[in-house]
Amino acid sequence: MAKILVTGGAGFIGANFVLNWPYAERVAVVNLDKLTYAGNLESLKSLEGNAGHIFVHGDIGDRTLVGKLLREHRPTAVVNFAAESHVDRSIHGPEDFIQTNVVGTFHLLEEVRGYWNEVLNKDPSFRFLHVSTDEVYGTLGPGDPAFTEETPFAPNSPYAASKASSDHLVRAYHHTYGLPVLTTNCSNNYGPYHFPEKLIPLMIHNALAGKPLPVYGDGQQVRDWLFVEDHCAAIRAVLAQGTPGETYNVGGRSEMKNLDVVKILCTILDKESPRKDGQSYSTQVAFVADRPGHDRRYAINCAKLERELGWKPKETFESGIAKTVRWYLDHQDWVKNVTSGEYRKWVEKHYAKG
Repeated sequence: MAKILVTGGAGFIGANFVLNWPYAERVAVVNLDKLTYAGNLESLKSLEGNAGHIFVHGDIGDRTLVGKLLREHRPTAVVNFAAESHVDRSIHGPEDFIQTNVVGTFHLLEEVRGYWNEVLNKDPSFRFLHVSTDEVYGTLGPGDPAFTEETPFAPNSPYAASKASSDHLVRAYHHTYGLPVLTTNCSNNYGPYHFPEKLIPLMIHNALAGKPLPVYGDGQQVRDWLFVEDHCAAIRAVLAQGTPGETYNVGGRSEMKNLDVVKILCTILDKESPRKDGQSYSTQVAFVADRPGHDRRYAINCAKLERELGWKPKETFESGIAKTVRWYLDHQDWVKNVTSGEYRKWVEKHYAKG
């Protein structure tokens, strides 16, 4: 059975990618994940007993382990999701982001380069796909055109800077060593199995718990929202058809203000899981101090991906958010299991009233 190596496959996007991988095509997944706070084996429960999914607990920075896995399983591709990804956490503790996103990616690239050279004899069909973010491009004004693959990098947070650094490393390994790499830069993802620290799952979790719904600043920050399963489909398309050395932007064509997203969530929850007192969840909205260096607007132009590879998002924001809320309502046990006491302490500390 052919295999691919997926790193970070127990995190939000990685888990969705692994869960939606077409195992019927006889390509197994070797899933390497460090299982930090956001990596959760509960998300992969449905794959228990599936011979096509091989989970390995480990770090992309552990070169001995990565080298062993590459030579033992001989994957035809590596898909790198492994990353620290929360901007707020990067502001409070940037070192973890440098270690994982920059140093970890470097170690992974070095082991993959050795494997590609020594074991695969520079097989041109091999692929290293690096999953990144639109935050490397910086921020946009209200009337600015959306980010394209040619937009200069201008990261504004330690997280964005660490991802920009890793993107540059991946590019350099193609141009210097010929490694067949692909990079995807995506907009804000949402959907099932999202750890409740990001906007949408946090709002759902807090609303149902009767807690305040913390909105940064004036809530007018704009993001382009991408349903996670559409993102995973885009990654599969890039992996199968993308041109080595190229970057592909992945967006949902769904620009929304943060406050509007929160209001939509409240409206859906008012209908699907009404408060016992009959009031709207919108009464729980609480504006908090804006975070330092908060980018005002992101927007992705994904025309290249659509034009060259024929991918388009299937979900509108309306359909995707409805599916997402329904999933969280139906999977409260998963939410309870991931929201540990340590996580609650972090939220209480971070979201101080403005």
